[in-house]
Amino acid sequence: MRDPYEVLGVPRSASAAAIKSAYRKLAKKHHPDNNKNDPKAAARFAEINSANEILGDEDKRKQFDRGEIDAEGKPRFQGFPGGGGGRASPGGGFESYSFRTGGGPGGFGGTGFEDILNSMFGGAARGGRPGGGSQFDFDAGGIGLDLDLNVSMSVTLEEAVAGGEKRVRLPNGRELNVKIPAGITAGQQIRLKGQGESAPGHRPGDVLITIQIAPHPYFKVEGSDIKLDLPITLYEAVLGGKVRVPTLSGAVEFPIPKNTSSGRTFRLKGKGLPKAGGAGDLFVTTRIILPDGNDADLEALMQKWRDRHPYNPRSNLG
Repeated sequence: MRDPYEVLGVPRSASAAAIKSAYRKLAKKHHPDNNKNDPKAAARFAEINSANEILGDEDKRKQFDRGEIDAEGKPRFQGFPGGGGGRASPGGGFESYSFRTGGGPGGFGGTGFEDILNSMFGGAARGGRPGGGSQFDFDAGGIGLDLDLNVSMSVTLEEAVAGGEKRVRLPNGRELNVKIPAGITAGQQIRLKGQGESAPGHRPGDVLITIQIAPHPYFKVEGSDIKLDLPITLYEAVLGGKVRVPTLSGAVEFPIPKNTSSGRTFRLKGKGLPKAGGAGDLFVTTRIILPDGNDADLEALMQKWRDRHPYNPRSNLG
């Protein structure tokens, strides 16, 4: 992944407020819902979120600035205490270390130093020649390398429910098609075995994809239930009638009873998110919307009705 400062387009001296502002601006611009015809929008959105996870957290930002973690939030290898030479492997780990000891005064005894190394590395050291100098080579398998790649992927609510396939861009620039299982929830991970980084002598790492569900234009998720504000007209509220209500499985005709007040909530059973043993519900709350602009006929009607049928819905407020 790129440097998080570069991703958010802020200098290293940027304040927390400037970072927050930059993140919000970029997240809004590159949100997948606003770029439905751009297949790379989700990858950019995920990269922006990952950068904000580092810079938006004061402790993680300090760790990154000190070089203790990388752009993915993983700890960096700091070397052995007291220094020591080694050569970095292409995968970012260390292939081997060689320690030479001189026999005799001023040096460590061959077997004594080998014992120390074996106790430190669980037998990873090998070699050692009786008498004279000794050389110990560490097998790469004795030092753990983290070859897994962690990425986040944003999916729509509909994709999370029905499943599908999306393309994800990895931190190393490679792109993969990912199958999204139906019913996946935010925070769950998809593991792609053997698709991570590689290093000589090591089994390839995996790709771990953390799912994020993008905000929906009109559905609000609460557990396995969904909430929806449904706009209705004044005459639908008074006279009742059937209205089309969107659901995750397609629109349905729903009967609005006569004299329905704004704010009345109806439950559509089983129209929520999948859960163990069934599905959640869809809760629809009516919102009466008046026509735009002034309507002389409507005003005259309301004045006439007010004079004949006065009532006070706020009487219980004191």
